[in-house]
Amino acid sequence: MKARTERETTLTDAFGRDITYLRLSVTDRCDYRCVYCMAEDMVFLPRAQVLSLEESIEVCEAFAELGVNKIRITGGEPLVRRGITTLFEQLGQIDSLDELTLTTNGSQLSKFASQLAHSGVKRINISLDTLDAEQFTELTRFGKLNDVLTGIQAAKAAGIERIKLNAVILKHRNLDQVLPLVNYALEQQLDISFIEEMPLGQVTEHGRKTEFCSSAELRKLIGEHHSLTPSAHQTGGPSRYWSLAGSNSKLGFISPHSENFCSSCNRVRVTAEGKLLLCLGNENAVDLKAVIRRYPGERERLKQVIVDAMSAKPEKHHFYEDDAPQIIRFMNATGG
Repeated sequence: MKARTERETTLTDAFGRDITYLRLSVTDRCDYRCVYCMAEDMVFLPRAQVLSLEESIEVCEAFAELGVNKIRITGGEPLVRRGITTLFEQLGQIDSLDELTLTTNGSQLSKFASQLAHSGVKRINISLDTLDAEQFTELTRFGKLNDVLTGIQAAKAAGIERIKLNAVILKHRNLDQVLPLVNYALEQQLDISFIEEMPLGQVTEHGRKTEFCSSAELRKLIGEHHSLTPSAHQTGGPSRYWSLAGSNSKLGFISPHSENFCSSCNRVRVTAEGKLLLCLGNENAVDLKAVIRRYPGERERLKQVIVDAMSAKPEKHHFYEDDAPQIIRFMNATGG
């Protein structure tokens, strides 16, 4: 691994924000079809359009040499990608990384938890929107709740140090699950974040404006049953955390609509097809795959493209003001 030079300590955008966090999607495919994330009948990318694992490693190493110290692997569902353990093994050997993490729906964790821990993954996020088995199948369209609960136990047994649940709450679908999810997190000594629904892609099963639950609404609901205190806890992502009395679990809120967090954004994303997305809520992107495939092995050229792209990172997102999304790509294409 090439050591960083003084010249390559950080990526900085036009607004003075240091970019230290990469979210890399390794697939747009998923074994679920969550109603807020994608359509039921999805058309996925042809394999040739997706970054190979070797290309994904090349991208991650380039970012690490430019000062990124945290990489999160996302999807789709990353654990359905063939050969995914090889990727984690290779990325786990990048000495300059402070953290290698994963976002998953948990369906495959029973199979992979031990290998992930062995590769150096110490923290994972698991999407879980309900503890009601029937409701879970409705929201995921055909997932099984027990697969996820079993996966959580496997991750704990494997020695994953911090496990965080991510829950998207829809007012008329699973608002009744907020307190059960918090209580489950406390019982299992997990962290949990509630996420305001991202307006990515055109969904047909609900109106986003009608189903919207703000972070403040959820805090009020939870605060009626638990004592909450604002926390300075940081994980490098957009969650703003609260402490719960008598517990080490952290309660987070990701609020792209009601409590904009763009001013402190330290993140960029690379999609499964190799597009460098400079903002979740904007379409401006740079095609890193084209650079890698046209100039194979030219790491310095790839790094310069990444450096140059930072000037195009926007100050903030501009999510919709009505019920129509500005961004037509689904979350599975974006990377979580």
